[in-house]
Order: sequence, then structure tokens, then C-alpha cells
Amino acid sequence: MGPDSYDHVQNEGFSRNRKGVLTWNDVATDVFNSKNLAVQAQKKILGKMVSKSIATTLIDDTSSEVLDELYRVTKEYTQNKKEAEKIIKNLIKTVIKLAILYRNNQFNQDELALMEKFKKKVHQLAMTVVSFHQVDYTFDRNVLSRLLNECREMLHQIIQRHLTTKSHGRINNVFDHFSDCDFLAALYNPFGNFKPHLQKLCDGINKMLDEENI
Repeated sequence: MGPDSYDHVQNEGFSRNRKGVLTWNDVATDVFNSKNLAVQAQKKILGKMVSKSIATTLIDDTSSEVLDELYRVTKEYTQNKKEAEKIIKNLIKTVIKLAILYRNNQFNQDELALMEKFKKKVHQLAMTVVSFHQVDYTFDRNVLSRLLNECREMLHQIIQRHLTTKSHGRINNVFDHFSDCDFLAALYNPFGNFKPHLQKLCDGINKMLDEENI
């Protein structure tokens, strides 16, 4: 990574530590506004970038609605606002770090190939999330949990050379929650309190699929 690209990454909210590993300059530690999570993400994270063109790609209106709903359902399920904020912040940070590494051509050929597999796996996950909601009696929490954990393992492999142990911990924090079978069962319970959340999540994910953004 040359000096110019190094400065570029620094300006986007990242720096290299003494070992040369890309680290997050924590610019998103303020309290969330749960009603407008996506706007905060752009101001506090994406706003640090030299070019903001990536903002509309990562955090457009549809994806911000999905993030907001993920925050709400997580807060309601955990009954812990602070933990819900942490999980969604970690999700946003992971997505942005991955995008910046990709944008700055930091991945080798093996990692690029793995990225393509990861994108396909995320697409499969999104299709499955929606299908389980739309088709009665098809929901299988073990299937969803397995898909989520496959995404987790791919992410760990992709970032292995580039990010810190703390970043791996953030990934685990996100996936430990969303792949939890009890959480998934509660989310998909047709008679449970989370049914409106699931409907909104699937509406957003469906739109992202239609727009080929996932």
C-alpha cells in the first residue's frame, strides 16, 4: 500500500498501527438516535471519507430502514438499549471496513474470490430470510443459523490479513446475536411480538433484492 493510498485510508477513518494493521479510528461512539440510525451512520462514519459516493451505495434509504429495524428488534428482544446499539454499530463498522479495504484494492486474488463467495452467501441468506417469512411452515432456525455462521467464517477469512483482533470480536458480537436460534425462533414466531418487525425487515430486504443491492 503506497503513501497516497495510506493517506486516503487514514482520511476515511482508519489508520495503520505499528504492525501495519488497519484499525478503526472510533468515530461512531455517540449515542444512537434509534429513529434515524442510517443518517447518523453517514454523518459519523461515511462523512469521514474523502469521497462520499460510497455512502449512497452502502447506506441508502432502503438499507438504512433495514438497519433501523434490526436495531429496534434487537433492543426489544434483549431489553438492553446499550447492547442493541453496540451490535448495530459493530455491524455498520464491519460493512464499512470491508468496503474500504475492497475500494483500496487491498485484497489478494484468494481474498477477492472469497469475497465473491461471501456476496453469494449473503444473497442466499437474504432470499432465505424472505422465503421463510412468505411461505408458511417453512421456517427452520437451524438453516438460518447455519447460513449466518457460514457468512461469519467467510468474513473472518477475508479480513484475516488486514484487521485487528478487535474487528474479529466485533464480527462475533454481531453474528452471535443474529445466529442465535432462540432469537430467530422469537423473530419468526407467527403469534409473537416480533411479527411487525419481521414484516418490515422482509419488506426492506425484498426491496434490496429487487434493486440488486444484496
